[in-house]
Amino acid sequence: MSAVTSAEALRQLSTGELLQLFATLDAPDIAEMHGEYSASLLAQKFWLATVVGRAALANPLQSWLCKAFRPVDSETGRGYNTFQQGRRVVQRYPMLTLVAPSRFDGRPAYQLVYRYFHSLCGTLHMVDEVRRVAPGLYLGMGTYGFTKAQRHTPCPFVLEGPVAQYRSDIGRERDNFEMGPRDLPALFTN
Repeated sequence: MSAVTSAEALRQLSTGELLQLFATLDAPDIAEMHGEYSASLLAQKFWLATVVGRAALANPLQSWLCKAFRPVDSETGRGYNTFQQGRRVVQRYPMLTLVAPSRFDGRPAYQLVYRYFHSLCGTLHMVDEVRRVAPGLYLGMGTYGFTKAQRHTPCPFVLEGPVAQYRSDIGRERDNFEMGPRDLPALFTN
């Protein structure tokens, strides 16, 4: 799997193989992730995750185009997701970004914490982890859910780019938000 250097090669791998590859990769730093990155789902662990992912991200009403990021300072950044909705392109689901230990292996990963902002993704405790496969190619592991088991089920995706500039910040921060084990469990383990 060390020869994986394209999105097409990633699309040929199972969820288990993608998770194995993810464990070998390094996290990009905050400054590296700047702009819009085309995004698409990869192989999902369960058939239901495939159906839900397609229904939410690739349906006739809206299709997922990209994730976008910008550094705020040397330790954090911001981001959003972009969708094609009919003829309109819309930004949704803002996130806070930082580099923190992965819930899957404890090694650094570029983390996208949605709960920092008010949104459906935040309500679902969504956190994505991203690592670099090759220049301009990134493997992500999305997580969401209300139970610990749900929040440890990987939902792989690929990012390529940047393909465009960051548009603008969106979203309203949650009052008195404090990062916790639901967001970054590896940061809070003993």
